Amino acid sequence: MSFMLSQLSNVSRSPGDPKVIETGPSSLKPADRFGRSLGWFSIGLGLTELLAAPKLTRALGAEGKENVVRAMGARELAHGVLCLSVNNDYGAWTRVAGDMIDLAGLAALYRDDNPKKGNVGMAIAAVIGCTIADLEAAQSIRNVHNRKGEPVRDYSDRSGFPRGLGYSRGKASEGSPIDYRATPAAAGASPATGETSPASANLDLEVPA
Repeated sequence: MSFMLSQLSNVSRSPGDPKVIETGPSSLKPADRFGRSLGWFSIGLGLTELLAAPKLTRALGAEGKENVVRAMGARELAHGVLCLSVNNDYGAWTRVAGDMIDLAGLAALYRDDNPKKGNVGMAIAAVIGCTIADLEAAQSIRNVHNRKGEPVRDYSDRSGFPRGLGYSRGKASEGSPIDYRATPAAAGASPATGETSPASANLDLEVPA
């Protein structure tokens, strides 16, 4: 996947820009890669539910619920985007919540008068498996990026000045350096004639004694 993205980035570069020749090992942890895999799975599942809603409803004995399936597909796409984002643990947790909704909907279809009850049972088993995987991914990603109880460092008392803000203010009140109060000789002379520029005559300069 990284090689494909590198090649795609080369297409968008200008002729004078450097090209990506090869890529090194990924810095993603195994938990992050697992979460990204779930994101691509969510996108694929979401597209399937959006484009093949009538077939899915017939397979589950839920004719007339096509719009519900399409809404579930849109939700899966949102899960996928979150799983592929920087904070992919949120995406995994939203997938867990979505699995609960899917299980509730499938449980309503798992009844004796449904001729496709067997298909519904297999779908429930598949969703339970996905729920376990989503829970494992969410917990693993959060554990990898957790600070593990370390205190959050507070830098609010730092001014950014090595010797403190008071010292810096004192230095600023001493006045401008001599070099800043007079026009340098090179700036007052014209490069073409070597004479002082007429424009410098209108300047009110403080020349040191």
